[in-house]
Order: sequence, then C-alpha cells, then structure tokens
Amino acid sequence: MKKTKETLINEARQEAEDYYRRGDYYCSEAVLTTINEMLGEEVPSEMVKLASGFPVGIGKSKCLCGAISGGVMALGLKYGRTEPGAPMPKSFPMNAALHNYIKDKYGSTCCRVLIKEFDEFNSNERAEHCIQITGEVAAWVMEQFIEDGVVE
Repeated sequence: MKKTKETLINEARQEAEDYYRRGDYYCSEAVLTTINEMLGEEVPSEMVKLASGFPVGIGKSKCLCGAISGGVMALGLKYGRTEPGAPMPKSFPMNAALHNYIKDKYGSTCCRVLIKEFDEFNSNERAEHCIQITGEVAAWVMEQFIEDGVVE
C-alpha cells in the first residue's frame, strides 16, 4: 500500500525527532540519516560522519542551526552534483527556501538565537525545542521531495 504524502512527512519528522530524543544522533545527523534512509540509502549510512561536525551550530559554536545544515546535506542527496561543473538548477533555490522557511517560522537560523530563551543548555526544554526544529527540517525536506516527484 502506497503511503500518503502526510504519512511520509510525519514519518520523516518522527524519525528525525526520535534519533535526536534517544541520543542516537544530534540535529544535523538525525536529519541527514532520516532522509537518506527514507530515500532507500542514496549513500552509505557511514555518510553520517559528514554531518557530525554541524550540531549545536557547527561544532558547538552556536552559529548556523545544525538541523538546517543537515537539511542542506539531505537536499544535496537529490539536488547536488557529482561531476565538476554539472548544472544544479534546484540546489540553490531549494536550500535558500529551507533557510527562509526556518527563519520565517522560528525568527532566525542561528543556533544561538534559536536557543537564547533557555537559561540552561542542558535543560529538557531546550532539547525538546531543538528536537522540534530537527523534525521540522526533516519534514520540510521530505515534503519538498514529494512535491518535486523525487519521492512518491
């Protein structure tokens, strides 16, 4: 039985959130792993290593939100290039759209700004906020892939 658009989007959100909530992966790793798995492993699962430096705003520098970084890498699974100079007409617009979506929804793409309301970084409240953003990014990427016909 073919899954509905809503089911696939919700599965992406839930899986990414669960990876983070269980402590298996942080934001960027959770998004990239989830999307890669849902695409039938476009690349070997070891690619998660590429996402491991992005959590907490790139190596805990609290700059660009790691979930967004994971989303950018996930979009690259379908819109990136493998040949020098090859065209990639969807890559920049799709990545900019992800950036703008999160900025519009949460007011920023900077980890430091996104978590500034939490007094304690290690609090459950901060973790749940980041888990929510992680799920939101995974769901957004999956929705774009569905709408673009990349995933059916």
